[in-house]
Amino acid sequence: MAAEIIDGKKIADEVKKNIAKQIEGWKKKPGLATVLVGDNPASKVYVSRKNVTCKEYGFHSKEVTLPESVEQDELIKKIWELNEDNKIHGILVQLPLPSHIDENAVLNAISPAKDVDGLTPNSMGRLLAGQPSFIPCTPRGVLHLIKSTGIKLEGKHAVVVGRSNLVGKPTAVLLLNEGCTLTVCHSKTLNLAEETKKADVLVVAVGKPKLITGEMVKEGAIVIDVGITKNAEGKILGDVDFETVKEKASFITPVPGGVGPMTIAMLLQNTFEAAKMIEGLQ
Repeated sequence: MAAEIIDGKKIADEVKKNIAKQIEGWKKKPGLATVLVGDNPASKVYVSRKNVTCKEYGFHSKEVTLPESVEQDELIKKIWELNEDNKIHGILVQLPLPSHIDENAVLNAISPAKDVDGLTPNSMGRLLAGQPSFIPCTPRGVLHLIKSTGIKLEGKHAVVVGRSNLVGKPTAVLLLNEGCTLTVCHSKTLNLAEETKKADVLVVAVGKPKLITGEMVKEGAIVIDVGITKNAEGKILGDVDFETVKEKASFITPVPGGVGPMTIAMLLQNTFEAAKMIEGLQ
């Protein structure tokens, strides 16, 4: 029997509508600042989409755009200004940054109270320690989608393919904190299929189209495809061979329409929570 499709767009819309309802009576709306350096077309699209969504759901949105040639000190100074701006509750620096800028130094400049992307060492360290923290948006969305299936995660074997700081590592920590037995695979993993076939929950985030095929998946597994790649014909592909894997899995996310919409929804959720903390709201 074919897998049930996890509709990320529908679930994301529910999250955003719920937040919008909660902030209806607020005099001071949650404020998100996005910082874009350079004119990378994909980054410009992502930032524009985030700002449009913020405004659509009642958030205050501020877009800071800086030239590719901006000096690191000037960029950090702009972040400090946003740290002090009482209309802003969350700061997101669009990655990647130009090669002459140290990403770590820039992320370190973001106030932990406004780190709604969850990528500062403070947030990542608290996540690893199992303490309350801002969770990176895509991993938080991944966990939300997994839980939408109704599965009890405790004791399940979770396999994460990918070890990036943005997705793989924080997703692995989240699943570990939920009580899963965890395996993390990456480019140096030998016999990848042997590992993925053990997974009750399989999360794939490496950016290699159709890396995971049906024969690599355990019968009845939940499969979350974070990968997104555009081929020469302009078609968007995931890391999972959807057609073969859906015949083995119990639940599966499509690409597009799975994890992608959840990333922005979780960004709004993090900003909403930051606003409540900063403004002392319950």
